[in-house]
Amino acid sequence: MAPVFEFLPDRFSIGSVVVPGRNLRTAETGSTQFEVNAFLATAGLGRRIIQVKTKGVLFSQGHAADSVFYLQKGCAKLVVVSRSGKEATIALFSAGDFIGEEAIAGTGGLRLATAVTTTACKVVKIERSEMIRVLHEEHAFTDVFLKFLLARSLRIQADLVDQLFNSSEKRLARLLLLMAEFGKREDAETLIPKISQETLAEMIGTTRSRVSFFMNRFRQLGFIQYNGGIRVHKSLLNVILHD
Repeated sequence: MAPVFEFLPDRFSIGSVVVPGRNLRTAETGSTQFEVNAFLATAGLGRRIIQVKTKGVLFSQGHAADSVFYLQKGCAKLVVVSRSGKEATIALFSAGDFIGEEAIAGTGGLRLATAVTTTACKVVKIERSEMIRVLHEEHAFTDVFLKFLLARSLRIQADLVDQLFNSSEKRLARLLLLMAEFGKREDAETLIPKISQETLAEMIGTTRSRVSFFMNRFRQLGFIQYNGGIRVHKSLLNVILHD
């Protein structure tokens, strides 16, 4: 049986910043052109830019869901804690991702997880009311946001299939390739920011000792270089393709 494996489609592009923080008025029609990249790169009414250190908390489980975050730079993770205190990492984010989109689902909602930065981050915090306004009024922004949500949905489905049908070794290889954005970059190898083996184990549903065993095996086979950060070589794909 062929391994079940699927990468996300290439990350969408939102264009280049032309006039930061401002809309453009075209000479031919006189209409206002909304600049998505400028909106997500600058502070303004209902949104502000914040700098967050490593292990900083963007929002906490059980708190009011009153804003959406856009990650300009850095990486973050989404963590869920059970009533018994057991913690699990359920998602990883990198620059260009939205976090906390459940805030637009309805007023009075609560966060279902905690968002924690894994590196120093630069983030745009968008208030719920402003997020809803721009989604209603600016189709260019709506297109970008919907593409993100669809890509996120596909990733969740692929993660579920991977969890059900693939071995823990293949799940780990797939996670490392996804984190390295394999297929989206021209680089033959990519450096992943430092991430603990505990987090990797939580993400693929296995133990830290198994992750340690596979990481050492991947390193011995030349698939990765592992010394703090993780440098992933495209040859790691052989683990996925091998029956």
